[in-house]
Amino acid sequence: QDSFETILCCRPSDHILQITLNRPEVGNALNTKMGEELRDLFTHYATHPNDLRCVVMTGAGDRIFCGGGDLKQRNGMGTDAWLAQHRIFEQFYWSMIEFPIPLICAVNGHAFGGGLEMVMAADFAYGVPAAKFAFTETKIGIMPGGGGTQTMPRAVGERRAKELIFSAKPFTADDALTWGVLNR
Repeated sequence: QDSFETILCCRPSDHILQITLNRPEVGNALNTKMGEELRDLFTHYATHPNDLRCVVMTGAGDRIFCGGGDLKQRNGMGTDAWLAQHRIFEQFYWSMIEFPIPLICAVNGHAFGGGLEMVMAADFAYGVPAAKFAFTETKIGIMPGGGGTQTMPRAVGERRAKELIFSAKPFTADDALTWGVLNR
């Protein structure tokens, strides 16, 4: 059992690591600290797997997997701080995408913005029927910055990805399953 501020990490068996995004009071929003902790965790296990055969990532609570970036934190940042945070987030997302061990997102609720990018970065994604998905950041003029503009078209096709990204339109778990965002 590792100790972190923003995530829970445990080994329910010798070969499985469970990561829980643990900021339920803010919809498990991704802040700088969470980005650092996830980046460091994925980087560590990529080079020191310790008999690990699978990683399962989920969110604390039962309504939201991850609501995306913590905009309250971002709104108080100057340009230098925002650029530093963005580099951390890019490193985290790429550590997920390049992770050599099968990675499953257990989407226990809504996945918006950066949360949807986490789902797209995983090898497998399984969601609850009530989950909703969207790249909500485009409503405020921000493009997905964690690889979503590349991973979404690979899953759903270029035209549908453009529509989902540019419109910020939410879609259901049924749509996500039909379009290839979810496995089940």
